[in-house]
Amino acid sequence: MAVTFVALLWVIEVIDAAVSNRLDGWGIQPRSGEGLLGIIAAPLLHGGWGHLTANTVPALVLGFLTLATGLARGFAATAVIWLLGGLAVWLVAGGSSVHIGASGLIFGWITYLAVQGFVDRKPSEILIGLVVLVVYGSVLWGVLPGQPGVSWQGHLFGAVAGVVAAFVVSERGFSRPHRP
Repeated sequence: MAVTFVALLWVIEVIDAAVSNRLDGWGIQPRSGEGLLGIIAAPLLHGGWGHLTANTVPALVLGFLTLATGLARGFAATAVIWLLGGLAVWLVAGGSSVHIGASGLIFGWITYLAVQGFVDRKPSEILIGLVVLVVYGSVLWGVLPGQPGVSWQGHLFGAVAGVVAAFVVSERGFSRPHRP
């Protein structure tokens, strides 16, 4: 599934290049009506081949690990990160900006994987989360403002949404039916 998602990102970037990068305008445009649609489109769009290349391996690895927590939980966590992170960017980011890229998902998957083992109280998932933090944790500095043209808001709110997703789709609440 992660391979399919990344392949879709590459197909979309080929189309975007063919139309002179006009798809990039479909990203999140804060506090605008059409910018709301960008919440859905933004993770699928990238600002060129370098941007997409930088997101490819993390999307493959972290997307796979997120889905490995269980397909339903992984898809639900991804939906929470995608929608909540995007909505927060739409609400808070600077007004004359357009935010695109799968980085928000990647930051969300990092924090989801880092936290969900503790939420579920499963040693194997805690270990996976710790390995993810060792390998990818340094990128979390990207939640701070700094590099021009990089949506630190997308990174920050993706990471926050990943923590929320860990609680929302926890194994204790997600897969077990509630008994009266």
